[in-house]
Amino acid sequence: MMITRTVRHMCLGTRSHNRWLQLRFHSTSPAIFEDVGKAGFIIKSSSTNVFENLALEDWIHDNVDLQKRSILYLWRNSSVVVIGRHQNPWQECNLRLMREMGMPLARRRSGGGTVFHDLGNINMTFFTSKKKYDRHRNLSVVTSALKNLRPGLDVQSTERFDILLNGQYKISGTAAKLGRTSAYHHCTLLCSADRSVLSPVLKSSFQGIKSNATPSVPSPVKNLFDEDPTLDSETIMTALACQYNREFGFDSPVHEVDPGDEDCWPGIQKMAEELRTWEWVYGRTPKFSVCTDFHVHVGSSNAKVTFNLDIKHGIIENCSMDMPTEWLPKNVSDEFSSFLKGCKYCPNEMAALFAAFLRATHLGTEFSSRMYCLCENVIANM
Repeated sequence: MMITRTVRHMCLGTRSHNRWLQLRFHSTSPAIFEDVGKAGFIIKSSSTNVFENLALEDWIHDNVDLQKRSILYLWRNSSVVVIGRHQNPWQECNLRLMREMGMPLARRRSGGGTVFHDLGNINMTFFTSKKKYDRHRNLSVVTSALKNLRPGLDVQSTERFDILLNGQYKISGTAAKLGRTSAYHHCTLLCSADRSVLSPVLKSSFQGIKSNATPSVPSPVKNLFDEDPTLDSETIMTALACQYNREFGFDSPVHEVDPGDEDCWPGIQKMAEELRTWEWVYGRTPKFSVCTDFHVHVGSSNAKVTFNLDIKHGIIENCSMDMPTEWLPKNVSDEFSSFLKGCKYCPNEMAALFAAFLRATHLGTEFSSRMYCLCENVIANM
């Protein structure tokens, strides 16, 4: 039995005429997509789990016939950094800070750059057939919705498919996935994101990476809420739903869905789990190399270490270290380098491997202390 709850929201028509729209929110299942008389649907996720929300994108793309119907999917996430399919997380974000904050990292299946999500950011996914895929038109839904809410708001889409506020502040970025017959275009919208977190987590502290991965293009950003405090997320999502219906001639209510419901979306939990795995988040990173140096200090002893790595699928393929032999004998550093081959480029695995190396070798107190110092510095660069 479908449970319906009705909430009264403002829906703005033209700049000179306002009207009210009753937007019905339904707890429902994919059966809504089987209504052959419906060409357009609007759904809103009840989850703030990034892996569930990304999995629902994949589920719809893979399982819903989009040749005769279009879907707008509205969703928000708890604090998370999301990288593009072809990006290098060590290059894009501050992984050490994220670990300290307990903030997850996600890799989406579309391209594009790295973004920070929290509940002050709205995500929109426009599903269509590949033939009807039109990013400019989708972005016009967003800019028109905002201008309907605040006629004096200066928001414009760009040729890069971003949306700028006041001609200089990026409030929305775009990415897309094109299948054989279906496509989706998704974009962000900064409403009231925590910029005190956004800036530091999107600034990598890593030095010495050489990679062909797609780099993000840094841009100045601003929240819509900072421009006008009445532009909160719920108000904007309502306006987006209204404008989507208006732009495409649909009359869809907003259906609230639970992307974690296996009964509604068979197989979705497995899809979400795959998106959580180290092999997907880190292991899909394009091959890269690291060349960095650092100073190590143990008591009155110190040395400069040069560290070189080749990494493929997140796994160390080759490793070499250069340091004064009086600080650490060459046979020990060479043995440790060989020990690292085949290891995940991951702090936890590196720490476990280091402990195993010390158990397998008998270096004595002095050289063991120096190895501890060396390993701490290596891990600090992860």
